[in-house]
Amino acid sequence: MASRASAANRRHYEALAASPQAGSDELTNEQIQHRADLHWSSLTAEPGSVDYSEVTVAGRRALWIVPEGSRADQVLFYVHGGGFVGGSIYSHRKLVGHLASAAGTKGLLVSYPMSQTAKFPAQQRHVRDAYKWLLKTGCPAEGIVVGGDSAGVGALFGGLLLAKQSALPMPAAALSISGWVDFTQSGRSYQTNRERDAFFQKPTVDFLASLVLGGLDAREASPLFADLTGMPPTYLQVGEHEALLDDSVRFAEALKAAGVETSIDIFPEMLHSFQMMAGFAPEADDAIARFAGWMRPRLARSVPPER
Repeated sequence: MASRASAANRRHYEALAASPQAGSDELTNEQIQHRADLHWSSLTAEPGSVDYSEVTVAGRRALWIVPEGSRADQVLFYVHGGGFVGGSIYSHRKLVGHLASAAGTKGLLVSYPMSQTAKFPAQQRHVRDAYKWLLKTGCPAEGIVVGGDSAGVGALFGGLLLAKQSALPMPAAALSISGWVDFTQSGRSYQTNRERDAFFQKPTVDFLASLVLGGLDAREASPLFADLTGMPPTYLQVGEHEALLDDSVRFAEALKAAGVETSIDIFPEMLHSFQMMAGFAPEADDAIARFAGWMRPRLARSVPPER
């Protein structure tokens, strides 16, 4: 049975579904985004002993996240979600702080242009460029784990596919939280979880996709339907009750079919990106611990042997 604390995630999406649309007479887009970030961030407890510093990465604002005692040569490169209309390095800094702390790595939380200002493939190109920037700092690819949630997963794997085309080395591993990787919204879980998911109804997600696609074919833009050969080992987590459940299930199947080492966990009764409740809900803390346990042996391969 889901914990009482985990109900905060449902309340968040219920409030989001009932919130005023951007561009209302009372609030500017920036004010709505700021309030949404604060509300989303409030789901997550502040991780202890973590420092944050802003940096410019490939021309955009990013955030270094440095837990006490973390290795300087191992980095969790993270792409935040938000439907390509919201989310930021501020809404997700605490989540990445928990992930990086648990794994003993530094974190680099990057941003990308929203659909209000740029259309596909601008988002994926920026992720590729940010990843290339990290490599140029001297961090080895085998010391990098990439991760993202929701729309961030679509941007992340789109960026990795572009990185592969550019012959950039792939990272040691990838993490996916409730990934949105099918921009055609063809998963059956949009119907089977329609009564359970408080926000991600198919018309809503169709609308978000239309905003970012900018006329690009939805199937062509979707990582789910791409050639995934050569992608890094991937661990996916998803909630049993979310409308995007089938995105993760089918993406795991597609990765395995492409010969990629793949693991997936479906968390009973959980909704979209429930890991944002890290530090408050036991389900989120369990998910973070599973991610960290999966990451460590893959990052350990990047550590030079002692002489």
